[in-house]
Amino acid sequence: MTAGLEPGGGRIAHARHLTAAFLDRVRDEHGVPVSPRAQQTAVLVVSELVTNAHKYAPGPVLLDLRVTGDAVDVAVWDSDPVLPVARDADPGRVGQHGLEIVRAVADGFEARREGAGKRVVARIRLVEEGGDSAR
Repeated sequence: MTAGLEPGGGRIAHARHLTAAFLDRVRDEHGVPVSPRAQQTAVLVVSELVTNAHKYAPGPVLLDLRVTGDAVDVAVWDSDPVLPVARDADPGRVGQHGLEIVRAVADGFEARREGAGKRVVARIRLVEEGGDSAR
């Protein structure tokens, strides 16, 4: 599923809604196991990545969600070619923890220049090994 996100602060909430609905369809219509934890993690990751794109990149933002094997790839493309850099953990810093959070909860992460901008991709396992069962 690929969706263009309209400019404005509402794009973040819209992206979260699209992600939850996509994973519900994957589970309910296609029978793919999706744990509650995976769904919450995917929504969190989308929120952080779209927030970064909204704050730092002028122009359009695209959200791409794809199930690949036992994971969902969350990709956000924006028009700023500057690759994000995760800062070192600093409990005294207020804000700017989004990429740090994404890297901590995702099973895979990459950022690459693509076209006139960049694509940031986080992979989230749909069912945790030995624990979190799908509903």
